Amino acid sequence: MHDARRPATRLLVGLLIALQALLLLPSAAGAADTEFRLDLAGKRDYVAQTNFVQCVGASMQMMLNIIGDTNDRTASTQLELQNLARTLSGRRGDGRQRSGASVRGWAGGLNQLGAGPYRLVGTTTIEEALRLSAEAIRQTGKPVGLLVWRGRHAWVMSGFHATADPRTSDDFTVTGAIVMDPLYPHGSAVWGPSPKPREALSPNELGRQFVPRRGFSMPSGNGPGGSTMSGLAGKYVLVLPYQPIPTVRLFSVAV
Repeated sequence: MHDARRPATRLLVGLLIALQALLLLPSAAGAADTEFRLDLAGKRDYVAQTNFVQCVGASMQMMLNIIGDTNDRTASTQLELQNLARTLSGRRGDGRQRSGASVRGWAGGLNQLGAGPYRLVGTTTIEEALRLSAEAIRQTGKPVGLLVWRGRHAWVMSGFHATADPRTSDDFTVTGAIVMDPLYPHGSAVWGPSPKPREALSPNELGRQFVPRRGFSMPSGNGPGGSTMSGLAGKYVLVLPYQPIPTVRLFSVAV
């Protein structure tokens, strides 16, 4: 026997499914719009290194361009920054002559020039490094330095993409790092091509070149900072800006 109610029932079910889909669409669109993005750099902040040694000097130059009000892209300034960082770098852990500048000289040079405060931080995972970098960029408005290629090269991280704003949420994941490689467009036959200036790399893409720093055995009496550098062996190394804790001045009153 034919049931005249079936077409009507099917129509009703179809309308309910369509209504549910419409109700879900704004929610899905809203979720896509909640991704937080921030890039501190402008188009003219990027600077290429003038030779295959001065990656630290060029990275410092880019960071100063981002932090300051003017853009200095001159080769003479880059050489001055490289020499400053090299002077503050100390001896190599393996005793060999240093041809470039170390990450210690990188952070020390920025601090000496008044761009800091910056400090060296090592993490055990790339996810932790990206979270710290995003929080620091958001809190200080300053870029982060990345030690890539196991400690052989320097990049600048000027911004990030995340699932939430690090300033207002502890529950966020960094989905992209906006980076600048002073060696662009040359890249490396070993590590891969250079990203374009201010290109956003996923954690997996970044992890092909941003890897833990190689370790050196640091002899005793190696000078200031030796123990610090030893502590960064096998870590993802950051030149990280931070906000100093305000000093509380205590007053004593004679009674």
